[in-house]
Amino acid sequence: MASFNKRTHTCGELRPAAIGVNATLTGWVDSRRDLGGVIFIDLRDRYGKTQVVFNPQTNAEVHALAGSLRSEYVVSVSGLVEKRPAGTANPELATGEIDVMATELVVLNKAETPPFPIDDSIETNEDLRLKYRYLDLRRPVLQNNIVLRHKLYQVIHRYFDQNNFIEVETPVLMKSTPEGARDYLVPSRVHHGKFYALPQSPQTYKQILMVAGFDRYVQITKCFRDEDLRADRQPEFTQIDVEMSFVDEEDVQQIAEGLVAQIFRELKGIEIQLPLRRLTYKNAMEHYGSDKPDTRFDMKIVTLNELVQGSGFKVFADNVAKGGVVAGIVVPGAASFTRNQMDNLVDYTKSLGVGGLAYMKWTEKGLESAIEKFLGKELMEKIAAAMGAKKGDLMLFVSDRWTKTYATLGTLRLDMARRLTLIDESKWDLLWVTEFPMFEFSEEEQRYVAMHHPFTSPLLEDVELLDSAPEKARSRAYDMVLNGNELGGGSIRIHDSSLQSRIFGLLGIEKVEAEERFGFLLNAFKYGAPPHGGLAFGLDRIVMLLTGSKSLRDVIAFPKTASAMSLMDEAPSEVEDKQLRELHIRVV
Repeated sequence: MASFNKRTHTCGELRPAAIGVNATLTGWVDSRRDLGGVIFIDLRDRYGKTQVVFNPQTNAEVHALAGSLRSEYVVSVSGLVEKRPAGTANPELATGEIDVMATELVVLNKAETPPFPIDDSIETNEDLRLKYRYLDLRRPVLQNNIVLRHKLYQVIHRYFDQNNFIEVETPVLMKSTPEGARDYLVPSRVHHGKFYALPQSPQTYKQILMVAGFDRYVQITKCFRDEDLRADRQPEFTQIDVEMSFVDEEDVQQIAEGLVAQIFRELKGIEIQLPLRRLTYKNAMEHYGSDKPDTRFDMKIVTLNELVQGSGFKVFADNVAKGGVVAGIVVPGAASFTRNQMDNLVDYTKSLGVGGLAYMKWTEKGLESAIEKFLGKELMEKIAAAMGAKKGDLMLFVSDRWTKTYATLGTLRLDMARRLTLIDESKWDLLWVTEFPMFEFSEEEQRYVAMHHPFTSPLLEDVELLDSAPEKARSRAYDMVLNGNELGGGSIRIHDSSLQSRIFGLLGIEKVEAEERFGFLLNAFKYGAPPHGGLAFGLDRIVMLLTGSKSLRDVIAFPKTASAMSLMDEAPSEVEDKQLRELHIRVV
């Protein structure tokens, strides 16, 4: 094993002030160039790159050894820092005004030719990148993502410590309490036939910590859900988990806003205006068609029930009469869409699960629509005026049930904004969505399910609706949204065991089942549970948005694929029969 001098500087550190200094650098060979007998290498570490020059007139032996260097060799280089010759400085490198004139070179480790270049501009298949993740992580863009993630951790720890929160670690092996997604189960070797679950969240534990008197809890914690994945979802993910006692919604939201403002201030140099805007769930859906609206552009949804009820267009009139909704959006400057473009848009809308799409154009000839014969010119003009349309605009209309109408228009709104580049990508638009419904009806299960989770408290004025009209009951839940992405969410919790039992009943969780799954929490509530509430932020998603990454996999050091595989270490994998026998498990 070769001996070497320890580094005196990183590869991103040297500047003209160091000219004349003898420096030792260590790192990976990023590239090698042989120009007329003089060899140049760019030496790389996570701090940057430095150009090293090997001149045979300086040291012929070192120059000869440099001729053997290849990409990704690990080396130690010592030499004198010199100013680059006039006209050769590289303004794209922080170290671009200097060279290190090598007098010593030690090859610490050779490297095989990597399966892809260590370069940010590569378009390599992602599976190959994940298989060789240790090489992928050498790329500056991923290293910068991980460094920003580290800095985010420090901001979080400092902020909550300054606000008197206690960091508490909760168990990773816990009782299985399925709450929507599947649990990851861990068999117990000691207790035959019994299983632990990996936590989908520390929800029950943090509520118990409130009962225990820790009035301000925080944890950066791992959570696990065995569910189908997407680009922005992983089987294991990281939450910033928060809970507080003797609070209402405003208290929790104020703490959350302060954290986000601190994150943007320290990591992006941006001041966030507080308090953030509030939108009720109803307003968010009826104006933006989403409970996580992107408000960086306008194009609000307009409800047209009053105008079209009793009109000659039976599709609209009949739907309104049955309690449905007719609504639309104005797409600015899109009256020029061709017939083929409109046909494709109609087909796309039908693929979203509604019967069709009606539209109206305001061209040079005036208002034009295939449904003019049903609506009449006068009503078309009233609709255009109500929607704030102008010449050159395209109006799109959907008619269906409340949720379906607004959700479909919300999807169209985003699709049109992206097509027409109406979204200001430089904006950071934060807001709260509040007053979510307590329940939503699952057609698949034919029962009510909790929109958030079963521990969410109803609004006090809606408690009486739990018996008469539970579908109308609103919750004390709130989500923070950034540029159309849910950053995190939470609620004021139920702290009364009798109310909690009523909610379980509405969710179809019988008393025996509730006792089996959540008895420990219900029992804790009997011994003086304070009013409490909290929220959890998705840390991975925050990093993804702050770095402008397209996937969570680019901000997690060792992520899984969409099928929950780790290609680098081939997890999950088969285990030995001996291990299965110890667990009393047989693979069928």
